[in-house]
Amino acid sequence: IVAALNRTDQQHLNRLDSIIVPDRYDLTLDDYMPFPKNVEALKDVKKIIIFSNAVQAFGAYENGKLVLQGQSNMGKKSTPTPANLYFCNWKAKRSVSTVNSKWILNWNFNISNFGGIGFHEYALPGYPASHSCMRLLASDAKFLYDWAEQWVLDGNKEIAKGTPVIITGEYPYGSARPWYNLVNEANSLNYNEASMKDIIAPHLDKILQKQQERLDYLGKKEAA
Repeated sequence: IVAALNRTDQQHLNRLDSIIVPDRYDLTLDDYMPFPKNVEALKDVKKIIIFSNAVQAFGAYENGKLVLQGQSNMGKKSTPTPANLYFCNWKAKRSVSTVNSKWILNWNFNISNFGGIGFHEYALPGYPASHSCMRLLASDAKFLYDWAEQWVLDGNKEIAKGTPVIITGEYPYGSARPWYNLVNEANSLNYNEASMKDIIAPHLDKILQKQQERLDYLGKKEAA
């Protein structure tokens, strides 16, 4: 719980110069994290992942019900993670970064084939540190790797898109880490139904359209 609140992993937790700690530990992890357990605006969306630059966290939903959320370290100031709607493309259990061959990416799921953006396991120092990707704990990366759906290809042609991914918000580079505000206001980082609707609404039509195209294609394929 402490590592999640400070958006870090166990290895890096002791290296931070200051951390926040809760005054109780008897709740579930979801009670300490920003995403709501239910989102009515997502009830018709089969699967979706939302990453927040602003609070460095993610939430994965099935038909509006939260299935997993956790900490993430996203793009640093020089290589931020662009806010937009994406879709899951290809995945690899282990891949080597095209930016630096020393970067080994486990449970890597690409969402921007030419932009080189994806989510995967990697060190979480407790602040935005990546080259635009979304870093995750190993357990979270493995879950999303197995849970999210890839694109459907026919040769080199994309036939159907994979699970939608929304990147939202901006990180306040140069300011105190946002989660430090939890000391004064425990709900200051939380997303509610209204704020989630604001995030989803601009993309919902396209998400549902691409979802239906995928269902139609897979349905025809099964019938054949």
